[in-house]
Amino acid sequence: MEGFSYSDIFATKGVEYLIIIAFLALLIPFSVMLNRQVKMKAQLRQVLGILSAGVLRIPQGLFFSKNHTWAHLEKSGNASLGLDDLLLHLTGEVNFGNLKSPGDCIRRGDLIAEIEHQGKLLSIFSPISGNIVSTNPLIHENPAMINEDPYGKGWIYKIKPTAWIAETSQCYVAEEATSWSKNELERFKDFLAVTMKNHSPAGSMVVLQDGGEICDHSLASLPGEIWQDFQKEFLMPE
Repeated sequence: MEGFSYSDIFATKGVEYLIIIAFLALLIPFSVMLNRQVKMKAQLRQVLGILSAGVLRIPQGLFFSKNHTWAHLEKSGNASLGLDDLLLHLTGEVNFGNLKSPGDCIRRGDLIAEIEHQGKLLSIFSPISGNIVSTNPLIHENPAMINEDPYGKGWIYKIKPTAWIAETSQCYVAEEATSWSKNELERFKDFLAVTMKNHSPAGSMVVLQDGGEICDHSLASLPGEIWQDFQKEFLMPE
């Protein structure tokens, strides 16, 4: 018929469109399945108590010190101070000792507390200078709160700072704090690999086979010698 033409789809671009459509039809369910696997893996890691960077709580408005304490300036002019989430994930629930009293004057780098787990101790040093206003009563009444809410109800001290700007300029905040925390977790994995060879070969069970992941509260089951090494490597003031 005049004015009518027939196009063979397989002789034109049509076959390419069919291939693309078929590819997308396969890709979509594969993508859905992959996302399910990722979510299931994340849930499994949580159940197994595997410590990863995604587990860490890192509020973006706090100042994080290199010795794993944090400070936050409140509207009152006082600064709250506590332990960061990474340190608490490594140690598990701890008891506090050698605490300062309200009215005490401290300087950046001073010993402000000791944390203890089954006779093993770590010393905690202040990231800022100032005067102690108050100590959190929950430290003794409900020490588990420190782990449950380390940046809220789990604060340790309220301090009236005396050199806030100068001293917090040496801390990490926002995205820098997130990157630093992730790097510290990786550095801890390397630290474990070395220190366990020296002190506790049997402790290699702390490091899992799947990608070298570490267990939550991994320090809790390790001997005091490793706690001492951890103290020197991660918690000492500059």
